[in-house]
Amino acid sequence: MKNLKLSFELISSNIQLQSPNEAIRCTAFDIEQNRFFFASSANFIYSTNLPSSNIEESWGKQSPTPLIEAVDLDADDSITSLEYLMEKEALIIGTSSGVLLLYNVEDNVMEVVGKVEGGVKSLSPSPDGDLLCVITGIGQMLVMTHDWDLLYETSVEDNIEEADLVSGDQCLQSECSPGIPATWRGDGKFFATISSVQNSLQKKLKVWERDTGNLHSVSEPKSSMGEIVEWMPSGAKIATVCDQKIVFFEKNGLERNSFSVGEGIDATIENLKWNCNSDLLAAIVRRETYDALKIWFFSNNHWYLKQEIRHSKQDGVRFMWDPVKPLNLISWTLEGLVKIYNFIWITAVTENSVALVVDGSKVLVTPLSLTLIPPPMYLFELQFPCSVREMAFWSNNSKNCLAASLADGSLSVVELPSVDTWEELEGEVFCAELCITEDLTPFLHLTWLDSHVLFGATLDTSYNTNELSKYCLQELELACSEDHIPGSVACSGFDAKVVNKLAFERMVIGIASNPIKKRSAFVQSNGGNIYEYAGSSLHEHSGLRFSSSCPWMSVAPIEDFGISDPFLIFGLDNNSRLHVNQKAVCNNCSSFSLYSNSTNQVMTHLILVTKQDFLFVVEIQDIVLGQMEAKYGNFVPVVITKKNAEEGKKFIQIWEKGSKILGAVHGDESAVIIQTTRGNLESIYPRKLVLESIVNALVQGRYKDALLMVRRHRIDFNVIVDHGGWQAFLQLAPEFVRQADNLSHITDFVCSLKNENVMEALYKNYISYTNVETGKESSDSKVNSVLLAVRKALEEQIAESPARELCILTTLARSDPPLLEEALERVKLIREMELSDSHDPKRKLFPSAEESLKHLLWLSETEAVYEAALGLYDLNLAAIVALNSQQDPKEFLPFLQELEVLPSLIMRYRIDLKLKRYEKALRHIVAAGDTYFEDCINLMKNNPQLFPLGLQLLTDPIRRRQVCEAWGDHLSHIKCFEDAATTYLCCSSLEKALKAYRSSNNWGGVLTVAGLIKLGKEEIMQLAHDLCEELQTIGKPSEAAKIALDYCGDVKNGITLLITAREWEEALRIALMHRNEDLISDVKIGAGECATIMITEYEEGLEKIGKYLTRYLAVRQRRLLLAAKLQADERSINELDDDTVSEASSSFSGMSAYTTGSRKSSAASMSSSATSKRGLRRQKKRGKIRAGSPDEEMALVDHLKGMSLASGAARELKSLLACLVMIGKEDIARKLQRVGENFQLSQKAAVKLAEDAMACDIVDEHVFVLELYIKKLRNELLQSEEFSWQSKVFVTP
Repeated sequence: MKNLKLSFELISSNIQLQSPNEAIRCTAFDIEQNRFFFASSANFIYSTNLPSSNIEESWGKQSPTPLIEAVDLDADDSITSLEYLMEKEALIIGTSSGVLLLYNVEDNVMEVVGKVEGGVKSLSPSPDGDLLCVITGIGQMLVMTHDWDLLYETSVEDNIEEADLVSGDQCLQSECSPGIPATWRGDGKFFATISSVQNSLQKKLKVWERDTGNLHSVSEPKSSMGEIVEWMPSGAKIATVCDQKIVFFEKNGLERNSFSVGEGIDATIENLKWNCNSDLLAAIVRRETYDALKIWFFSNNHWYLKQEIRHSKQDGVRFMWDPVKPLNLISWTLEGLVKIYNFIWITAVTENSVALVVDGSKVLVTPLSLTLIPPPMYLFELQFPCSVREMAFWSNNSKNCLAASLADGSLSVVELPSVDTWEELEGEVFCAELCITEDLTPFLHLTWLDSHVLFGATLDTSYNTNELSKYCLQELELACSEDHIPGSVACSGFDAKVVNKLAFERMVIGIASNPIKKRSAFVQSNGGNIYEYAGSSLHEHSGLRFSSSCPWMSVAPIEDFGISDPFLIFGLDNNSRLHVNQKAVCNNCSSFSLYSNSTNQVMTHLILVTKQDFLFVVEIQDIVLGQMEAKYGNFVPVVITKKNAEEGKKFIQIWEKGSKILGAVHGDESAVIIQTTRGNLESIYPRKLVLESIVNALVQGRYKDALLMVRRHRIDFNVIVDHGGWQAFLQLAPEFVRQADNLSHITDFVCSLKNENVMEALYKNYISYTNVETGKESSDSKVNSVLLAVRKALEEQIAESPARELCILTTLARSDPPLLEEALERVKLIREMELSDSHDPKRKLFPSAEESLKHLLWLSETEAVYEAALGLYDLNLAAIVALNSQQDPKEFLPFLQELEVLPSLIMRYRIDLKLKRYEKALRHIVAAGDTYFEDCINLMKNNPQLFPLGLQLLTDPIRRRQVCEAWGDHLSHIKCFEDAATTYLCCSSLEKALKAYRSSNNWGGVLTVAGLIKLGKEEIMQLAHDLCEELQTIGKPSEAAKIALDYCGDVKNGITLLITAREWEEALRIALMHRNEDLISDVKIGAGECATIMITEYEEGLEKIGKYLTRYLAVRQRRLLLAAKLQADERSINELDDDTVSEASSSFSGMSAYTTGSRKSSAASMSSSATSKRGLRRQKKRGKIRAGSPDEEMALVDHLKGMSLASGAARELKSLLACLVMIGKEDIARKLQRVGENFQLSQKAAVKLAEDAMACDIVDEHVFVLELYIKKLRNELLQSEEFSWQSKVFVTP
């Protein structure tokens, strides 16, 4: 569905012939230098250069003067054929006398290369230039090489007798005239000719082999077959003319198909040519009053007449396609006027999705918004008096107008009703009449400014042959002189009047109406300059300009984003660059369209297809705000991997190469219509556009439309809830249910709900989600809350019916967790209603119990429904559920029969046990009486969480004590001895309480309970001794000392234990209290020895801190050097695949180098001998720091951090310092504090230095010095809580 538009028409040159009666006879083309050669009837050779590759730049420039060369021939001789040989870089000229001349244009040298008998009728070089086919006037065909060696000679005609051959040069020359040359296949392996059948008016097609000259195939003879033959460059078809038809043959001579030219009996077809892409076929159709250049296009097995350009009969126009530009056509007249026509393909789909396909004088109309009719079919047809050259369509809801500029220069207008009513016009043919115009000039560009105002550009025909052509801009007003029936098609009664005419000196590339200003339009000239037509005047728009000419131009109204103009001008040039106003936004765009989902028809999205067949949907907002490059780059193709999987959601890859966008269906349809190279129509529904349409419908409160779109495009139903937040939807649920009015659709919606925001997860890359729910969410989940709201809305908005009941059951079954018991209660009510055998009319408003149950089983797990039925304690309902769920009766019937004979409470107890509803089971077994107390106790033992509820339910003190004792036994079994002892005390089980306290090493609780039991003094003494030994064994000397002193009276052992526990102040106090010099001496000796050991450990710790820090800095330096080397080798992590990135990043972050540092482990704490040993054990357990390992760097830092002074060590150190002062050893105390302070300061400073070095990319040996860090941090650290163990009197100034 595309139309061929004449983009511009350029007069290349106007050759001044040398004599009045002289006429152009034959032509040749030099592809390399873009030169045209003409041979005239007066034997002159004219040479003219065509414009450069950018034809538009030639506009306004004077044509070069043609070169003229006279060919010296005999008086009765004339040029009959002319071709350019690229290998020779010369012209080959054939004459009526048979002379073959080679004319070197550059050297201006003419030489005779041969002469053939009977005169030269035509010359035809092969595509590769190696061979030349010469057809003579006597029907002979000669094929020779470029060195003029004859390969073979044969007769074109059938069985020519020698007697029939005419001899004599004079006779031959008089009969020879220019003829149709042989046509070669694109690869040069075959060529074809038309030959006459002997003694008949019929002709036939012959296909010859290149190398041997053998006849490959012959077609059936046909009467009225012309001499024209043209082989498609791709080689698929051979076109011929037969009885006003163009007939196509295959290489084997069989006829494939044909089509009628559709002209009168006086028409003749000449000059049949394919373009270089083999998709356009052009011919000259000569009529009695005019000559027409017609161009056909083949698609969907139908030949469309796409363009017709008329010329006067006197011009004798001929043409050829540009050999390398498939949409450029070159024509010339007998008088030497050379024109270049540039065509472009434009979509036949208008902005409101109406397809208007041109087929000669017919316009085939298809409203794509109503139905996607595959071409060549269509909905209805508009018939015009002659072929359509240019069209303009205007739409405004209930009124649509089509203006058509016709090949004869006339104008025709058709008024159509609203698109919604076009289905009634199916198959109709409407014949349009002409408008009355002042002059008859075809419009090159045409657009509507209003429903009754047209604006277009024509070529000014008043120029002289020596002047450049000019454009004329015209504004026309339309008036209707007839009364038309509303809602019908109006094809007549329109009058057109030119109200304004402006001359335009530049080439017009395109015209587009201004959507925001009445009777205004934008005119694009060559070079991309934009002019605005308004108020009958034309002025250049300084703020808008394309960087190059853009034949495809569109103006889009947009929302006001704060820019100067609420519109954008889009342009696509021939180099695939898409321009928006003054900026090129895409360098590889093949086609584009605009889409609107707004109620005020402003465009909201740009849709484009790249040359790599990727379809992008771009928001207009991103274009205006300059966010396109950040989001889409330059629309270059990307390779989707795991790492950039999200990038794949930005585009759609079109499955067929070369597909183009025809247009978009606006609004809720959200369709992008593309056409493949084969001609098939396809609709694409980009997820981004679909979601935008759904959200728009929801915002506007059109819930039914949104629901239908969600179903049609298989979008997650959660969008309906999540777009504005599920809490807001709770208030809108009644309106949603009322509008949907389809219980089947509501059921689908209910079944799709899930506790997830799909706008933030599934669709976050398709549509921007800006909703922020404020306030606290309700305690219920999203699913439960929405289902509850929908259920209430169903009960309020929808009348009772079986379908409504099933929908309500669905909301219960889809809850999280499923409310199966409530659903079964509803089924139970229906069943009771059925069993009542009443004729209540309300019964018809509900489905049967069996149907309801099957619906519930379909929605839920059958086992869950069966258990829910059991949970209702309705055995009959449970049996029905089991039967409908196809369970084996041997499995469930015995169990149900067993329950049926049990007492009610025991039955419920058994059901609760099966369903693991232990709280209900406990309540039921307690209510069953003391007979089942043993079962009650066993239930609580098996489910200990029931003990609190059991104590609450039981009132008998004896039973409560039994429960408490069982609870205590359980707590003891799980080693919760403290809780077990308390529980035993509650039930006065003191022996068990004593045992539990002893197991928990709570000596205070043990001795207290011993007192409650009233044990004897000796028993308590023995118990105290045992506890003291146990505490020593488990490493609690401080508590053991307290028992020894308080209960055993063993002062010596108590002080020894305090010394072991490093409780120096307490040990000294007890010794002094008992005035025992030996004990005092033991405390003094122990304190001195401990101080000496700690001083030694701190000094060793200082040395290890220095070694570890030096080793860390060396490892860090080598790692940075290795990283720099990797970067220098350009091994960037970003260029690697996912697995390599993961491996490289992990090893890179922990990369180390082999070092020469110490590999010994050290203690983590220097607090005391006990603490040091514990720290040493931890270090051994962690393992050594292996040099060169990937985690060496971080392990060294962790090791430095682990050497910090623990809180317990600081407390012991403070106690030791006080004790040393008390016993008079101030010097040792001072030294101990100084060494401990230096160790702690060094450790803190080393950790700070390592952290700073880790954050830097360079390790400066003059900056990262431990002494500098100690000096910098000293004052701050000494005032911190970590140094509170120090004695002020010993602080170093």
